Amino acid sequence: MAWRHDVLAIVGERLRYHSVMQRQLILVITSAILVIALAACSSETGPQAQFEPAIVPQAGPVASPNTLTADEAAEGWRLLFNGSTLDGWRGLGRITIPSEHWVIENDSIRKVDGGRVRTASDGQPLVGGDLMTVDAYSDFELKLEWKVSPGGNSGVKYNVSEALSTKEPPPHAALGFEYQILDDDRHPDAQAGPNRTAAGLYDLIGPNTLKALRPVGEFNSARVVFQGMHGEHWLNGAKVLEFELESDEFTLLMEKSKYAQIAGFANRRTGHIVLQDHGNDAWFRNIKIRELGIGSE
Repeated sequence: MAWRHDVLAIVGERLRYHSVMQRQLILVITSAILVIALAACSSETGPQAQFEPAIVPQAGPVASPNTLTADEAAEGWRLLFNGSTLDGWRGLGRITIPSEHWVIENDSIRKVDGGRVRTASDGQPLVGGDLMTVDAYSDFELKLEWKVSPGGNSGVKYNVSEALSTKEPPPHAALGFEYQILDDDRHPDAQAGPNRTAAGLYDLIGPNTLKALRPVGEFNSARVVFQGMHGEHWLNGAKVLEFELESDEFTLLMEKSKYAQIAGFANRRTGHIVLQDHGNDAWFRNIKIRELGIGSE
């Protein structure tokens, strides 16, 4: 590497005849040339530099689907689906489960696509039926994960009266407040307005701008809070809407909705939780609930 000393000597000699600014410029250029030359020599004649591979931090352990963490158990959460059976569920208006429409698959409850079946005017199948919890709940917090097939439509309903639901056609479709589940990009229902899109309170309130859906085929997390006259919908960790049942605003929304002529629809009750059969493939897992007292956090 003697040539480096020669270069530096030549540069030093020449710097004596230049101004300060010129000297600085020459030094910068010379330094750059030396760096390039050294790199070339190292790659051609010198030993290859040895680099330690980057260490990627390992992610923490991921909880198995359909299990409770220690914190959840301490906070009063319970599983509504254990990943292996449909104990605690039955068909709405039935004492059994329509097994050709609801199956357990890959740790999830799958609503199997109904194919070409006759549907009601709102698209719900006349054959098939919703899946309903055996137990009913008043004040609660519900959380779950869901995904739909491309163009898919489903929902999670709450405050459901089985008696009211079976009076109206179709006979196995729940009437209750609905957390809409939808492929917003492909299903035409999304074009009817924000209150028909995913995470909305179906036909009543659309989600706000905090809504962030994951791509179709990936699970989204949903959370519903229903306590007293207050309700909330959450999507992927963000609160996307809230409502007060007895408010003037909610009364007006009801009057403009498809439920306006259904007596007792919006009455507060101890009701069932329902997974909707809207004919399309949909998957649900990690379904958990904890009951709340009025005024509890």
